[in-house]
Amino acid sequence: MRVPLSWLGEFVDLEPGTTPEEVHAALVSVGLEEEDIHTFELSGPIVVGQVLEFVEEPQTNGKTIRWCQVRVAPEGEKAADGGAEVRGIVCGARNFFEGDKVVVTLPGAVLPGPFPIAARKTYGHVSDGMIASARELGLGEDHDGILRLTTLGLDPEVGTDAVALLGLDDAAVEVNVTPDRGYAFSIRGIAREYSHATGAAFRDPADAVPISADHATGFSVTIDDAAPIRGRVGASVFVTRVVRDVDGGRPTPAWMIARLKLAGIRSISLIVDITNYVMLELGQPIHGYDLDKLSGGILVRRATAGEKLVTLDDQTRSLDAEDLVIADDSGAIGLAGVMGGASTEIGAGTRNVLIEAANFDPVSIARTARRHKLPSEASKRFERGVDPQVAVAAAARVVQLLEQLAGGHADDLGSLLDASETAEAIRLPDGYLVGLIGVEFTGDEVRSALAEIGGTVTETTGGLLVTPPTWRPDLRDKSDLAEEVARIVGYDRIPSVLPVAPPGRGLSREQRLRRSVAQILADNGATEVLSFPFVSETQNDLFGRPGADADAAAGHIRAVRLANALDATAPYLRTSLLPGLLDAAKRNLARGLVDLRVYELGTVFRPSDGSIGSETLPPGAALPGADVLAGLNAGIPAQPRHLAGVVLGDVLDKQPEMPAAPAGLVDALDMVRQTAAAVGVTVDVTQSSHQALHPGRTAQLLALGADGARVPVGYAGELLPALAHELDLPRVVAVFELDLDALIAVAPADIVAGVIAGFPAATQDLSLVVPVDVPAGDVLRAVREGAGPLLEDIRLVDDYRGPGLPDGSKSLTFALRFRADDRTLTAAEASEAKLAGSAHAAELYGAAIRE
Repeated sequence: MRVPLSWLGEFVDLEPGTTPEEVHAALVSVGLEEEDIHTFELSGPIVVGQVLEFVEEPQTNGKTIRWCQVRVAPEGEKAADGGAEVRGIVCGARNFFEGDKVVVTLPGAVLPGPFPIAARKTYGHVSDGMIASARELGLGEDHDGILRLTTLGLDPEVGTDAVALLGLDDAAVEVNVTPDRGYAFSIRGIAREYSHATGAAFRDPADAVPISADHATGFSVTIDDAAPIRGRVGASVFVTRVVRDVDGGRPTPAWMIARLKLAGIRSISLIVDITNYVMLELGQPIHGYDLDKLSGGILVRRATAGEKLVTLDDQTRSLDAEDLVIADDSGAIGLAGVMGGASTEIGAGTRNVLIEAANFDPVSIARTARRHKLPSEASKRFERGVDPQVAVAAAARVVQLLEQLAGGHADDLGSLLDASETAEAIRLPDGYLVGLIGVEFTGDEVRSALAEIGGTVTETTGGLLVTPPTWRPDLRDKSDLAEEVARIVGYDRIPSVLPVAPPGRGLSREQRLRRSVAQILADNGATEVLSFPFVSETQNDLFGRPGADADAAAGHIRAVRLANALDATAPYLRTSLLPGLLDAAKRNLARGLVDLRVYELGTVFRPSDGSIGSETLPPGAALPGADVLAGLNAGIPAQPRHLAGVVLGDVLDKQPEMPAAPAGLVDALDMVRQTAAAVGVTVDVTQSSHQALHPGRTAQLLALGADGARVPVGYAGELLPALAHELDLPRVVAVFELDLDALIAVAPADIVAGVIAGFPAATQDLSLVVPVDVPAGDVLRAVREGAGPLLEDIRLVDDYRGPGLPDGSKSLTFALRFRADDRTLTAAEASEAKLAGSAHAAELYGAAIRE
């Protein structure tokens, strides 16, 4: 909300010389948020001049300029810059005449931009100043010609300060208004807040408007809301007034244009400017209709589905059955509280005006504005709540200004419908404030603060009964009243005390391990990313677990579908982290980052066979019972934490004498092993399959529990080349995904560092010939189990398939490292353990030592 200081000063006493910064500070002290300060950014000598004569001079570039003689000071006096009273000025505009009074910026002046003015030679003349347009002065967007003061209804004396004349010496403070304080979207509301902050006298502009005891009648208005939202009728107040014989062609006064401009509203026409002016002043949106274009009376109703309406922005809109519309006998003529219709638009030929000041349901207006992507100054106020009792005063204020500025006269035709609800009194118990805020307020302070915000305070047994004012629909319970007392008395009364953390607490074991995982991956060169949890059905089908997540009846992975998705192409919650990671990889590739190692730690959503969500929601004003909470909890899908990673490009850059090392499955498995080490678990890798991964290059990941059990915790592999091509990714993309909760569940309670060996190791190699279809990992595990406790480490170093082997066989070579804790092993002991491992592999898989 932008607040011109001159306008603010009409309703609250401002000390002479009060700066915008001081006004900001005062408003911040009562809870408003400081945003900006706005001025017209003008300085220097800017005066009223009169065109004495001009000569039109065609130029070689095809343009015709005017060499003007302009009087800028009364005859016999010096100009504001100390120079001559008549100046020669070059002007390219041609919309003015001899004798016109204009705004002249003399040398030394500075216009918005900044654009300094100086005497300069142009088109063969020295132009000693500039004749300004409205846009150059910051008054509007009109740049078709210079500003003729007669078009504003002004005939000032030559040499008059044009800045003060046009109200361009004003400034506006801008504050951010939170959604619960809609009353502050008006000069009236901000003036009241400034009064709270400083104690300055406040004068309610609504009380200054003359209102007849007998309201105008005779105009037909009907409210027929057949489908109220949440049981609230769309309109609770509807006031109409008629003003006849207005002159819509009259200019808007300069002071009003300047105030509207500072408040962020552009000047359109006198009648429309008046409605906007009153909206800003009182906070009540106003709509004006050309009375002669109306067909019959007004009907407030819900739209019929598919009904068409051309709004004031010349857009044809297809209406929803939930939209509240203003209609006459011809059909819908406006979206209530959002934007009027083109069929009854006020124009230059409008003579008779129907004024509407209504109060609409905030939820209905908010939904309509969002549905049609049509935010407006009116909807911004209605959706936050407008004072239902200010409508009559606002309509009367518009009538008053139309009579004063547009030459109209009020008619007895009009209407008043008021079905607004009376605010209920709120009980504020004794002792509640100190218990909630921690500050002792005196009884006088509490009563004074509540009365100051407009509440009606009544003493009662054990506390106070407070009836909120009509402009504060946000005050609904005792906690709201407590906040108002603290705000008005002063937040500085609340001490700043840091809470003391209770001893013996901190991160849980699971939290510590998750942080360790994220840290170790980052330390090893990976980058953590966060992606949206919304995916398409195809993405879930590609990366979900086929066995556990499949919905046989639907033929898809079972997933949670959002009732109101942000993106219609991604209406499901993810069952895997990989879709989001692959999208991130694609985005980075498009920006030239071709070598990537990224990971994400987040939740996935795994619905069970039961229903998801709840058909009904408990009312917001009541505490739900245990059975209701249990039902809601039962409808929440399981949300395990997963860890996933993607590696592509090169893991080592090309260097002199060394080629680049491309990423592959081994790099994804490295990230898996780093994760397992961070939580103190050993992970085994076995051959597997996955619908999105390359056959033969897909692994199942098994965590070894303390009891020796092997628990499935995820998978790793390389994307199918065809899928990688479809996703605009390189041919080789290595991925992995772990159920981190499951991995942590099998992790030891405490991670203990291994003992540093004190005796030397014995190393040997073992080459085994096995059938080609036997996975190397199974053979490795068999050797490890058979070799016994002396085997410290085993790694596969070669997989040979070629001449010298029986058909259908392969040779697997393992590097073995043996060590004893209490002695130096002999070669015979190491060989014995190696042969024991070989014998166990032969027993399980028919392995034979390669000669």
